[in-house]
Amino acid sequence: MNIDFNKMDGLVPAIIQDAKTLKVLMLGFMNEEAYNKTVETKQVTFWSRSRKCLWTKGETSGNFLNVVSMDIDCDNDTLLIKVNPTGPVCHTGADTCWNEKNENPIMFLTELQHFIEKRHEEMPEGSYTTSLFRDGLSRMTQKVGEEAVELVIESMKGDDDRLIYEASDMFYHLIVLLTSKGLSIEDIARELIDRHDPNWHKH
Repeated sequence: MNIDFNKMDGLVPAIIQDAKTLKVLMLGFMNEEAYNKTVETKQVTFWSRSRKCLWTKGETSGNFLNVVSMDIDCDNDTLLIKVNPTGPVCHTGADTCWNEKNENPIMFLTELQHFIEKRHEEMPEGSYTTSLFRDGLSRMTQKVGEEAVELVIESMKGDDDRLIYEASDMFYHLIVLLTSKGLSIEDIARELIDRHDPNWHKH
C-alpha cells in the first residue's frame, strides 16, 4: 500500500469503521511506525499527537480494534480501517466517539446471506439448512409458503412478538430458496431500489 505520509508532516488520518455494522467508530492519526505496527499486530495502533508516542487502542482498557481490512483513499493520504472492536471505542465509554450506538441490525441480513451461501457450498452434515438444500426446490418453496401462512395468521391475531417470530422464519427460508436459485437478498434490494425511482413502471 502506497501511503503518502508527507502531506501532514508524517501523519495520515485513519478512519475506523466497524466491519459488521459499518458504523464509523472514531478518527485517529498514524505515522509510518504506527501503520507498520498495526499491520504486524492486526490491532490498530495510532500516533498520539498530544503525548508524542505510539498508542495501541485498548492497551489500557482492553477494548482493542482488531483489523479486518485496510484501504487507502484515491489521494493516498487517508486510511479506512475496518475492525471488529472488542468493546466501547470512546474513552467516555460510548460505543463511538460520536456517542452513537454501534448497532445496525439490518446488516445482519447480509451476514446471514453469506452464512447460508457457505452452507450451500459446504453442505455440512447435521445442518437444518443443508437438509433443506438436499430436499430440493419443492421442499424449500413449501417451507416459504407455510411460514408465510403462519405470518398472516399471527398478524391477524395481533401478537407482535409472534408476528416477528414467524416473519423471521419466513425470511430465513426465503433466503435459502433464493440461494438455491443462485440469487440473494441483494437482488431483492436492487429490485426495490429500482422501484423507488419515480420513473419506475411495473413490467
